[in-house]
Amino acid sequence: MKICILSFDFFNFDQNIVLELKRRNVQVDHIDISQFKYKYSSVFDRITNFFNKLIFKKNIKKIEMEKHVLSHFIKKEQYDIILVIRPDCFTKQTHLEIKKHTNKYISYLYDSCTRFPIDYLLDGVFDQIFSFDLDDCQKFGFNFITNYIYIDKKEIQAHQTNQNVFIIISVDERLSFLNNLANHLSEQKIPFKFLLIGKRKPKNINSNIIYSKKHIFQGDLQNDLENSKVFLDLIRHGHNGLSFRIFEALAMQRKIITTNKSISQYDFYNPNNILILDENKPININPDFFATPYEPLSDEMYKKYTIENWVKTVFKLE
Repeated sequence: MKICILSFDFFNFDQNIVLELKRRNVQVDHIDISQFKYKYSSVFDRITNFFNKLIFKKNIKKIEMEKHVLSHFIKKEQYDIILVIRPDCFTKQTHLEIKKHTNKYISYLYDSCTRFPIDYLLDGVFDQIFSFDLDDCQKFGFNFITNYIYIDKKEIQAHQTNQNVFIIISVDERLSFLNNLANHLSEQKIPFKFLLIGKRKPKNINSNIIYSKKHIFQGDLQNDLENSKVFLDLIRHGHNGLSFRIFEALAMQRKIITTNKSISQYDFYNPNNILILDENKPININPDFFATPYEPLSDEMYKKYTIENWVKTVFKLE
């Protein structure tokens, strides 16, 4: 079998799919458009592109990126399956050109359609669309599948004493709640590590929130994940799917504090392990949540959410 994965893999999550396919001896190509860099030929070229975007809604960088991607398929033989992640990055015309080079053209969405709309792609483009968002699946008839556990399972630390609550988020609509939670944990003397990423440091945030302008990648977080007893997951507005932080917590057998109410619908939900907070209500966390031990999932349930099962389901492998 020959598979191509086309994605915007800035944080290297999609690379895990590639590695699992290779582990299964599947021939796979990965086109990562986050690596595409366009260089303006001159200042005039840059100015021209600015007005093209403003007036004609055309972006030379996107046009050249799509040309770059199409050139890959011209040189290659037919694929059995092409999987597109972040399909909103391409025009419908480009999708239809790519589709000519495969027997099956599918997509996976790990962002909601409210954030990255694909309404222009719902007619006659994909043979199958998978989505992590329950609402989008109900609205558009997508095939539901969650994100996946992509790291090795860790043993529960018998003498774990560090009680850090850990999260890393970008500066967005979640900041207000994050700051309120930081204030609450500070008052309760519960240690935490919140990393905030953005172009400018917001004013009047909790002094214990760590701010950075630089993106932080998964490889940089290993110590923080290892040393944190609880992972914090703040859902983006308009999302109704589970983030990768949930699956990192399952793999590392850590408790979760989340604002994602839909998590209660999943079979692994256990109120001993998962605390759901309401953004619209005052924060009041029972200290017992931190004191009680994590209750492990059954092996069968754990395997259901692994990258191995995800790849098997999406690509229909044995």
